Amino acid sequence: MNCIYKSAPRFNAVKLFNEWIILLVLAVILFLSSCKGKAEPMAAAPPPLLPVATVATGEQETFVDYPATLQGTTDVEIRPQIAGTIDRIYVNEGQLVSKGQLLFQISELPFRAQLNNAKASLQAAQAAVLNAQLEVDKLTPLVQSKVVSDFQLKTAKTTYQIALANVEQAKANVNSAQINLSYTQIKAPSGGYIGRLPKKQGSLVSPSDPEALTQLSDVSQIYAYFSLSETDFINFNHKYEGNSVADRISHLPAVALVLADQSVYPVKGKIDVVNGQFDKTTGSITLRAVFANSKGLLRSGNTGKIRLGLSHENTMLVPQAATIEMQDKIFVFAVGKDNKVNKVAIVVDGKSGTNYLIKDGLKSGDQIVLSGLDKLQDGQLIQPEKKAEKIAQLISKK
Repeated sequence: MNCIYKSAPRFNAVKLFNEWIILLVLAVILFLSSCKGKAEPMAAAPPPLLPVATVATGEQETFVDYPATLQGTTDVEIRPQIAGTIDRIYVNEGQLVSKGQLLFQISELPFRAQLNNAKASLQAAQAAVLNAQLEVDKLTPLVQSKVVSDFQLKTAKTTYQIALANVEQAKANVNSAQINLSYTQIKAPSGGYIGRLPKKQGSLVSPSDPEALTQLSDVSQIYAYFSLSETDFINFNHKYEGNSVADRISHLPAVALVLADQSVYPVKGKIDVVNGQFDKTTGSITLRAVFANSKGLLRSGNTGKIRLGLSHENTMLVPQAATIEMQDKIFVFAVGKDNKVNKVAIVVDGKSGTNYLIKDGLKSGDQIVLSGLDKLQDGQLIQPEKKAEKIAQLISKK
């Protein structure tokens, strides 16, 4: 019993030590588990930095382009008025000629022979008049003396009148022959440029030929023809002052001509003619603008666009890049005082280049986001990158 009593304290100490170790290990495990479960919170992304500009109301000028075809003031086909053989060609293709300049010479031999024949017939007719006059002079005293009957004198006078008529007919034949002879020389009806020359020297030509000898274009001034739809023409009449079309034309500003390579012709033009009626097929009406062409840069057959300027008062321009289109509506993102964006529907009154003409939805002083709209949401917070210029000024610099 003494042995058992002395060993008990050592057993309790070992047991207590083991329990303490177990508790310590559990505490370490619990501590590590608690540290592992506590994840550090992620930092919030900063608001996106987006360009913002202020919408301003003012007078704006927009431009509308209309396809146009160009023609010279004189654009005619040169055709022979008689049948014959070309003896000589005095011009080259593309040559600039003046009014009255000789272009072609048709063989004149048969026409000069016709003229000589007509002159001979005239002389014979004039001689017949003299002969008839002598007969009247001879019979007149004989009738008065009642040597011959009055019937013979009347017959002689009738013959005289026929001879006079034959003279007039012969004169007409001479004039006709002279005209035909003059047609052997084909001259330029106006100044201009010669077109292609399909006929060569020695070719037989006639007025019924399907192909002309050449074309002549007077391009000292150029006519540009373009068309307006019925709606555009109504707006045209409402936009410009005047009691009549001619009066409104006088108030129209100068127009520009955009060439096929998108360059702008250096000389401004003026609209001078509006067609009298609409084309039933296309539903459009044709207008004409005239441009000076002293340097010959434009030719008949060229194409281009008439750029018509329109002035708008108390309106705003917004770049198309600053808008989005959804379900047939156009929206912009307006920036509020708290830098949160609101999607606002706008009413577009027209288009000028890459800009929209705004009729309603915005007011002067509103700020809109210019780019990065595809990632924006209604009510989202942004960091505005403000522009010093207003939108109208930004547009004018483009």
